[in-house]
Amino acid sequence: MTFSPHITVASIVEQDGRFLFVREHTSRGIMINQPAGHLEAGETLEQAAVRETLEETGWHVRITAVTGIYLYLAPNGVTYQRLCFAATPLQRQDDAVLDAEIIEPLWLSPAELQAERQQWRSPLVMQCLRDHLAGSCYPLAMLKGIF
Repeated sequence: MTFSPHITVASIVEQDGRFLFVREHTSRGIMINQPAGHLEAGETLEQAAVRETLEETGWHVRITAVTGIYLYLAPNGVTYQRLCFAATPLQRQDDAVLDAEIIEPLWLSPAELQAERQQWRSPLVMQCLRDHLAGSCYPLAMLKGIF
C-alpha cells in the first residue's frame, strides 16, 4: 500500500480582530474553511498560500510567519499535511474571479466561527485559529526548498 499524504496550505488572515474564511461547496455540503488548498508543482509553500488566498477570496496577502504544521486523517481515509501561515491583508482585488466551489469570503470573529462549528471543513479550521491566537509563530526561514 502506498502512503501519499496530500500537502496543503492555509492562511490565517486577520484584520480588525476578524479573520478571513471562505464558505464553499464540498462533497460533504457547504463548509467553512480558511483560504486553503493544495501545493502545486513548481511553487513554494508560501507561494501556494498566497495563490490560494487570492483564488478563494480575492485578497492579496503577505505571508508573515508559520503558524503550525498539522497532520489530519480525514473521514475518507486521506491524510493531509497542512502548513498554516499567518498573513497580512494587502488589498482586495475587486475583479477577482473566485474558484468555482467558493460561495463567498467571510470575515468572522472567533466567536462567530465557533457558532458555525457544524460547518467547519475539518477540526483544523479552529485548531489553526486557536494556535494563531495563542501566539504560535515560527519564522518563514524554517521552510526550505530545492527546485
